[in-house]
Amino acid sequence: METTVHGYPRIGAQRELKRATEAFWAGRSTAADLEAAAAGLRRETWEALRDAGLTGIPSNTFSLYDHVLDTATMVNAVPDRFAGLDGLDAYFAMARGAEGIAPMELTKWFNTNYHYLVPELGSGTDLRLAGDKPLQEYVEARSYGIETRPVLLGPVSFLLLSKPAQPGFEPLSLLEPLLDCYTRLLVDLHTAGAGWVQLDEPVLAADRSEDELEALRRACHRLGSLATRPALLISTYFGEIGDALAVLADSPVEAIGLDFVAGPGNREALARVGGIGDKTLVAGVVDGRNVWRTDLVGALSMCASLLGLAGRLCVSTSCSLLHVPLDLRAETSLAPELAGRLAFARQKADEVVTLGRALTEGRDAISAQLASGQVPQPTVDAEVRARLDALGDGPPRNAYAVREAAQANGLPVLPTTTIGSFPQTGAIRKARAYLRAGRMAASDYEAVMHAEIDRVISLQEGIGLDVLVHGEPERNDMVQYFAEHLDGFAATASGWVQSYGTRYVRPPILHGDVSRPEPITVGWARYAQSRTSRPVKGMLTGPVTMLAWSFVRTDQPLSETARQVALAVRDEIADLEAAGIRIIQVDEPALRELLPLRRADREAYLDWAVRAFRLATSVAADATQIHTHMCYSEFGEIIGAIDALDADVTSVEAARSRMEFIEDLTAAGFGRGIGPGVWDIHSPRVPSVAEMAEALSLAVKVVEPSRLWVNPDCGLKTRGYAETEPALRNLVAAAREVRGMLAG
Repeated sequence: METTVHGYPRIGAQRELKRATEAFWAGRSTAADLEAAAAGLRRETWEALRDAGLTGIPSNTFSLYDHVLDTATMVNAVPDRFAGLDGLDAYFAMARGAEGIAPMELTKWFNTNYHYLVPELGSGTDLRLAGDKPLQEYVEARSYGIETRPVLLGPVSFLLLSKPAQPGFEPLSLLEPLLDCYTRLLVDLHTAGAGWVQLDEPVLAADRSEDELEALRRACHRLGSLATRPALLISTYFGEIGDALAVLADSPVEAIGLDFVAGPGNREALARVGGIGDKTLVAGVVDGRNVWRTDLVGALSMCASLLGLAGRLCVSTSCSLLHVPLDLRAETSLAPELAGRLAFARQKADEVVTLGRALTEGRDAISAQLASGQVPQPTVDAEVRARLDALGDGPPRNAYAVREAAQANGLPVLPTTTIGSFPQTGAIRKARAYLRAGRMAASDYEAVMHAEIDRVISLQEGIGLDVLVHGEPERNDMVQYFAEHLDGFAATASGWVQSYGTRYVRPPILHGDVSRPEPITVGWARYAQSRTSRPVKGMLTGPVTMLAWSFVRTDQPLSETARQVALAVRDEIADLEAAGIRIIQVDEPALRELLPLRRADREAYLDWAVRAFRLATSVAADATQIHTHMCYSEFGEIIGAIDALDADVTSVEAARSRMEFIEDLTAAGFGRGIGPGVWDIHSPRVPSVAEMAEALSLAVKVVEPSRLWVNPDCGLKTRGYAETEPALRNLVAAAREVRGMLAG
């Protein structure tokens, strides 16, 4: 290996994986059809990386849904409730649930917007090698004449990313049987001819205890001591490796992969341990998580400084390219000056090869690329900067007790609402596409959207919801929509990135100072409120989430960029208030996502993140109720920050975790409104009245009912009306049932 990448986008240039998977779910195609589509995508990836000139090509980075779920099924970590299913039925039921069977928990992959399925491990888990997907894909690639390096989620990361199936169980106690699985798989791969295997251990970028480092030591020595095995690359990414570096340096593995983009301190860490001897260092110097072109001069300088710290150097991306769009060549509408600053997955592979050439052939071999490496700087908006300087953090809102009294609105105990979006029908998408293509006049488009808002408002009134939403038919995505209306952002046409399963997003590109030229949501909210006497929520995306789900400029601190976005949100809140909207939701589902992996860095992040939210919302009058929403992250570590946001109502994902976080929040003294999700909208199931009432009853046990709201876990954009209507009727019925229980 001289040049390689850690992984590559799975979804296909035209989102072929999404279409094939959803056709299978809908019964329009067979399992064989799905596998044929998957095989075609794998082959395209391997051939693209070969043609790019990489000397090390990864395999087993493809997944039909999630690579952690793939690992769980491979080692038989299948919860008992799925025992009656097999094959793809079991696989997709674990991801999405099935009739009467709850899916596995879904949460964020470290500090990215990718979601993984959380393995459930307990004393009854029978770990054994139950599948050979890595072997099959290695053999498949060889059949095309392409030698690959199978990539596996490392055993320590797999266990530490899992959750105990029963209280008090330690997943790390299953290390030995899990290593039995890896031992057998490594032997099988060696027998098939694999020269290298990569074990990803991204948990090493976070703080690790002595017991966890000892588990890493045991795993490396046991697998590294096998008499018959491929060479082993242990790779970590998303930050600095810390104390784990000494463990890996002292192990019998042949190569170590480090991230020098998110973890520039890894260079000093290598020097402190005296280097890694004759091992290969896989140097992640090309950013796998952002879309900016690599500073080739800086990356080459970093590589040169590493040459004396390892026996051999291999140039790589900092992590898998799963987190960036596939190919910049598909973008034809971006401004040339912006496009010239960008590199997507295919271009990043080229950058890796370019750096490899420079190291092997000398800098003169890439003189042309270096000469074209200077790119324009981001634009600066002096007015925005002056406004922020004058505003500071803005005056704080009055105390919650004052606001609560001013917000008395006659709603019942356990008021019902939704998170914001309603299903996006084909007609809605077609209207947006026609408007974008110039095939529909703006007035006609507005009429279509108004008709949809009328329908959604009428539906909610008929179901009996207490606080309504306009359904967001005009929005393609909760971040992209706002980015398209803010200066300083650019949207892509084909820059799709996988979030989870078949849910793909097009993260905007935040390339300059941010400002709001005109109101964005006010007209839609005003129209919706005019169609009903019930309160309608205004729906906005918060500053931290706008950053987390965009590709963000790197020339200034995130905290400064967050303040610019917060100023735009602040202006929108003021205009919504002026339009008569008295409940405004500012979503921050990514607050936990951006939390630094190292505890020492968290206080500073949470400080500026909270200040950005409060800068945005402190403009609201006492009588305006500010909601926020968070979903699908482990929030326990940021309870203090959630409280410090000072939102009047906080809605959170709670269905899959059975209200665990609500208990934590209450125990920490959280004293404002809480909306625990009682319907997991990421599963196609329609939960019963009894199921939702049970979840709500659990919440009532730990939260004062006067502070509780009733809502789904997340927006309903990805669901269909066949599920949405009955589920919302059940939600309202469950709220009424629990109200009756409380009254009794």
